[in-house]
Amino acid sequence: MALKDKIILQKGDITKMDVDAIVNAANNNLKMGGGVAGAIRRAAGPGIQEECDRIGRIPVGEAAITSAGRMKARHVIHAASMSLGSMTTAPALRDSTRNSLLRAKENALKTIAFPAVGTGTAGFPLGECAQIMIDEVLAHIGGETSVEKVYFVLFDEDALAVFKRYCDSIEA
Repeated sequence: MALKDKIILQKGDITKMDVDAIVNAANNNLKMGGGVAGAIRRAAGPGIQEECDRIGRIPVGEAAITSAGRMKARHVIHAASMSLGSMTTAPALRDSTRNSLLRAKENALKTIAFPAVGTGTAGFPLGECAQIMIDEVLAHIGGETSVEKVYFVLFDEDALAVFKRYCDSIEA
C-alpha cells in the first residue's frame, strides 16, 4: 500500500474530523488553554477539561486519552510535547507523537488525526515538525498496529505545503 493511502494531508479544522481520535497539542499539565487545545476544549465542551483534570500531570513526551465530548471524533489523545509555558523540543515531539500512536494502538483505534504539534504557541519549526511526526508515523504503521489511516489536519496552506513536500521527498 502506498504512503498516500495511509497518510492523508489536508487543510482544515481538526475538531470537525470524524475519526477514532484527534490529537491535542498538549502541555504536560493537560490544561487546555489556547491554540489547538483551546479549539478542542470549545468544540468538545467542559467535560474534556474535567477528564484531563482527573488524569492530572503527565511527563513531557507522554500522551493520555480522553473522550471527545461533543465532537465527531470518539477520543482525544493529548500529546504532551511541552511543559506549561515552555517550548516544544524535538525529543519531546518525537516521544509524544510515538506515545500518541501507542495510545491509539492500545485502544484498537484505526484512524487518528494530528495537527502540526508544537508549531503554534510552543514555537517549534514547521519543517522539523513535519519530518519528526511523519517519520514517527511511518515507523509505527510499519509495525504491528491497529492504526490504518493517519490524517495530518493542517491549519493553513503553508503548513500543508511543508508537510506535502516532506511526504513527496520520502516517496521520490
